Amino acid sequence: MTADNDPANGLLTLRDFLRFAITRFDAAKLAYGHGTANALDEAAFILLEALHLPIDNLDPFLDARLLPQERRRLVDLIDTRISTRKPASYLLNKAYIRGVPFYVDERVIVPRSFIGDLLFSGLFGGGEGALVSDPDDIGSVLDLCTGSGCLAILAAQAFPNAQIDAVDLSPDAIEVARRNVKEANLEARIELFQGDLFAPLGKRRYDLILTNPPYVDAQAMAALPPEYEHEPKMALAGGPDGLDIVRHILREAPKRLHDGGGLLCEIGTGREILDAEFPELPLMWLDTENSDGEVFWIAAADFSC
Repeated sequence: MTADNDPANGLLTLRDFLRFAITRFDAAKLAYGHGTANALDEAAFILLEALHLPIDNLDPFLDARLLPQERRRLVDLIDTRISTRKPASYLLNKAYIRGVPFYVDERVIVPRSFIGDLLFSGLFGGGEGALVSDPDDIGSVLDLCTGSGCLAILAAQAFPNAQIDAVDLSPDAIEVARRNVKEANLEARIELFQGDLFAPLGKRRYDLILTNPPYVDAQAMAALPPEYEHEPKMALAGGPDGLDIVRHILREAPKRLHDGGGLLCEIGTGREILDAEFPELPLMWLDTENSDGEVFWIAAADFSC
């Protein structure tokens, strides 16, 4: 590439780079779903995060002229996103849930869970109709399949008096979670365990169990776009119908919950299968702005119905 056709020389402002990135991403037919839903969102995230700007406020910076080294970095990131098909969060080692930053790399899936939104909804904020009447009364939380530790950290914010255990089968994931817990200054409240679901926890019981386990079925695993192939398969694959691990959790959870506690579990698109297989369980399906029936809640008392 000569100086005359190097985009780093011809693009001057953030607006220039935004247009350039969207055009390139659309032409490359990239896949999204790792915190962004389309080329515009992906481009905005890459540009703002790479320049250490607030990721939720693009407009004030659109006409800012960039330094030569900034332009070079952005062109390289755009090229790498296309050539490697790696999710932007891996290229920048950063992902956000509800504006909270988390370190990520290819040892963990990119954090994305509807549970993050639900924890800060009225359902868990106390008041009429809430599943948790008073967040201050939650003294113990378990985060199964913690990955990067994101839900454990968000739970520490949502339930200020809770001690939190976080478990993952992957030793690599635990290392990433440990980094995030340390950066959040929550080492005194979050204890990390490496092992298979409840196995490393002894006989501990909890007021609340959160879990976003692997739940991609075999057919979907075989058809994943290249972006998803950069994520650990063990963090995605949930067996033939995607629900092998969810079934294990449902069988074990009653022995792990205090009276008055509950289980909050994300399962993807397996609602009809679970409802048919566990008709005796009054699973309460919860929606968010971006999901419909992909998360369920069940109170400890309802396991004995």
